[in-house]
Amino acid sequence: METQSAKAVAKTVRVSATKARLVLDEIRGKDVEEARSFLRHTPNKAALVIGKVLKSAASNAVNNHDLNEDTLFIKECYADEGVTLKRFRPRAKGSASQILKRTSHITVIVAEKE
Repeated sequence: METQSAKAVAKTVRVSATKARLVLDEIRGKDVEEARSFLRHTPNKAALVIGKVLKSAASNAVNNHDLNEDTLFIKECYADEGVTLKRFRPRAKGSASQILKRTSHITVIVAEKE
């Protein structure tokens, strides 16, 4: 029998997927409470957003799937690239250079320990 899981997704977050993955790699497989504690003390913009997504995934598990919050752990978490905002910056001799403002879609899936 497969264990039940719940997920939450934050789309078009103004953090590059590369920077978000650095934080996600640290919390993958941990208990939800342990991961929340880690994210609370991580001085990173991505950690703030991931904390919100984790809280939402845990709430979805409790309210929608009747899972026990004390036994939840992070089954999967990943960051996919979102749309890239293209901006231009003036440069020397009347030229311009492109600035890419990257976004990401952050997904967290939590499940109950067996």
